[in-house]
Amino acid sequence: MIYSRIEGTGRYLPSKVMTNFDLEKIVDTSDEWIRTRTGVERRHIAADDQATSDIGFEAAKEAIKNAGIDKEDIDLIVVGTTTPDYVFPNVGTLIQDRLGIHGCPAFSVEAACSGFVYALSVADKFIKTGGAKCALVIGAEVMTRLIDWGDRNTCVLFGDGAGAVILKPSSEAGILDCNLGADGKYKDLLLYPAGPSKNFHKMGTGEIGLEMSGNDVFRVAVKTLGNVAEEALIANNIDKQELDWLVPHQANLRIIQATAKRLDLPIEKVILTVQDHGNTSSASIPMALDVGIRDGRIQRGQLILMEAFGGGFTWGTVLMRY
Repeated sequence: MIYSRIEGTGRYLPSKVMTNFDLEKIVDTSDEWIRTRTGVERRHIAADDQATSDIGFEAAKEAIKNAGIDKEDIDLIVVGTTTPDYVFPNVGTLIQDRLGIHGCPAFSVEAACSGFVYALSVADKFIKTGGAKCALVIGAEVMTRLIDWGDRNTCVLFGDGAGAVILKPSSEAGILDCNLGADGKYKDLLLYPAGPSKNFHKMGTGEIGLEMSGNDVFRVAVKTLGNVAEEALIANNIDKQELDWLVPHQANLRIIQATAKRLDLPIEKVILTVQDHGNTSSASIPMALDVGIRDGRIQRGQLILMEAFGGGFTWGTVLMRY
């Protein structure tokens, strides 16, 4: 059996850091309020001249280096993002050009915070069916461009960043299962209410910002993530106790804690970066994965569950052996 297996990871964070204390100066909030409700302590903010493709390119370079491959080996690029540089061309092609790669498929997947899990699932299918031999999968976001900095309920949550992985075929166990889902009936609970075909004239004017019904999102997220995580284990005949690591979307510490509790996992078996990165949407899982690998906690052969939940609502899990 041919598996797709992660051969290398990388991440990039913009140099500018905004702490909770910095936010206290621009909006009616406090470090204690933010930490106790979200777990966020600081977040990175992209420079004015940095776009999603710029930070995605930097993460891609790190993943390529850490995988020990040549960029010419890459024959598929899939990017999960909600904050593309342009309507078109897509971010995948922009990063492809920056890397000096020509001819292979390069495209973006838009599934909000679940974008990386969706993108990884697509690349996994390409690898397993022989459609690609070396895939670059990226989650990259400049979420702070969508924020109303006067809305203390949302501006405290988000940050910018990018994470990337190199996926190759292997006879050794790698990605065991990808499970995706969505339900558009929740579309009004978390959204950015403008785009190319609707309210486009309001974008960038300060009239609108990301909208979120926090309590409703929390309730649905906790229930959904708990369910899909358990379903992934049951479908693959894996006991909760066999999991080595949970690498969750870093949206909110309380959501992560609730999911870990549902899986009977101690928090020590959860890769947490929400305190340092905030919610970086589709970038949060690949960056957290890279953190766990780089600091030595995640080891080859260990069993990992990645799970995400985002606007739409969309959700997904990836069960794999690293």
